[in-house]
Amino acid sequence: MTATTAPVPLPQAEVDALERRFPAREVVLTQGGVVAVREAGQGADGLPLVCLHGIGSGSASWLGVADALDGRARLIAWDAPGYGASTPVARPAPRATDYAARLGGLLDALGIERCVLVGHSLGALMAGGAVHAGAALAGRIARLVLMSPARGYGAVGREVQAQKVRTERLATLDQLGIAGMASQRSGRLVSDTASERARQWVRWNMGRLHEDGYRQAVELLTGDDLLAYLPPAMPVQVMCGSEDVVTTPLACGEVARACGVELALLPGAGHACYVEQPEPVARLLLAAAQEQNA
Repeated sequence: MTATTAPVPLPQAEVDALERRFPAREVVLTQGGVVAVREAGQGADGLPLVCLHGIGSGSASWLGVADALDGRARLIAWDAPGYGASTPVARPAPRATDYAARLGGLLDALGIERCVLVGHSLGALMAGGAVHAGAALAGRIARLVLMSPARGYGAVGREVQAQKVRTERLATLDQLGIAGMASQRSGRLVSDTASERARQWVRWNMGRLHEDGYRQAVELLTGDDLLAYLPPAMPVQVMCGSEDVVTTPLACGEVARACGVELALLPGAGHACYVEQPEPVARLLLAAAQEQNA
């Protein structure tokens, strides 16, 4: 796509198929509010996979992985608080623990005692609040999978970077709006060799953000630090696409070292690695679900 060519929209047939195969529903929480989720598969032989998307995405982004699993594992993808139909968290400038508390309410409402928790990009930081030693949910998470993890900018000494990122992201939102961001900025999330279908899905998901939920997520990104929650209290895998220019392999390697594991690379994939290459990601997640249930 050239700079003067309008992006090709996702065909309506794809959206219709999404709602047939991976429909959204609202889960009412006992503490109040709702979390919207999409769910597929039974996975009687493995633990549920609970998947948390990144700052510019949503639950529908996991469709390709759900399709690749073909019912062999139960996959639950949430719309994070402030995304989709999910109730926002209360604090204007939330931390990972706020999102973790909402995750706990979701697991309770779904009757899930143990799961494999999967966090992509900012979803990895959200997961951080649930996985550290002493966290209320730590005993219910059998394994953690961090994909293209966003560390965040909340550590001491990163204040200048945090302010720069906050200013740039909110200015882009004010200038372009959600639709403009999706049209002009979503291309950074995939590799140069990504399929047109992957590009369409990434753009479609970004185009469905809510401004208020996105602003809260920017505050999380700039105000918290994933490394503060690591190493986790359970086995962990850390991976990213070899062509990721958002959370680069160098940055993801820092997260992997904090976890005490080696970084796994998905060759040829960009930041939205599970959208670009759902089949290898599905194989990894299926193995994690079955191994932790053995």
